[in-house]
Amino acid sequence: MSDILFHRDNYVFSYRVAGILLNDNKILLQKPTNDTGYAIPGGHVALGETNAQTLTREFKEEIGADITVGALKWIAEIFFPCGDKPCHQICLYYDVALKDITQIHLDGVFIGDENIEGRDFKIEFYWKPIDILNQLEVYPTNIAELMGRYNEGVQHFVYREGE
Repeated sequence: MSDILFHRDNYVFSYRVAGILLNDNKILLQKPTNDTGYAIPGGHVALGETNAQTLTREFKEEIGADITVGALKWIAEIFFPCGDKPCHQICLYYDVALKDITQIHLDGVFIGDENIEGRDFKIEFYWKPIDILNQLEVYPTNIAELMGRYNEGVQHFVYREGE
C-alpha cells in the first residue's frame, strides 16, 4: 500500500491519523530518538485504508499493541517545514484504547519501531502526565489546551509551526 504522502517540486502533502491513548491521567507520546519534540502516536493513512485501519496497523507495527479506535476528537490542518519544503498535513486525532493492557509498558519509556518511506528507525514512547503537557515540547504546541477541552466534542484547529 502507498501512504498518502505526496512530494512535489515545491511542497509536501501528508494525510495522517493519530491515536490519543490515555492511562492513569497520562498520555502516550512518541519521539524519534534524534529529536527533542514529542507527538501523539499515529501514522500516514495508506490509499484504500480507513482511519481506524491505519491506527490499528500503526499501533501494532510500532509497539505491538492491539487497540480499539473510538471517537474522533480533533481535526488539524498543520503546516511545518519538511526538509527544505513546506508541508501541509491533515491530521485526524482519535480516542484509542488498549484491548489488552499487558501488551505494553504503562509507565515510563519504551522503544518501538517506525518506518517512513522505506526507512526504518527506532522511536521512543513515553507516558507523560497530562497536567505537564504545557511544559513539554509537544507538536502541535496546543495539545495541552486541547486536552483541557477533551470531552467538549470534536475540535478543529490550524497549527503553523513557528507562529
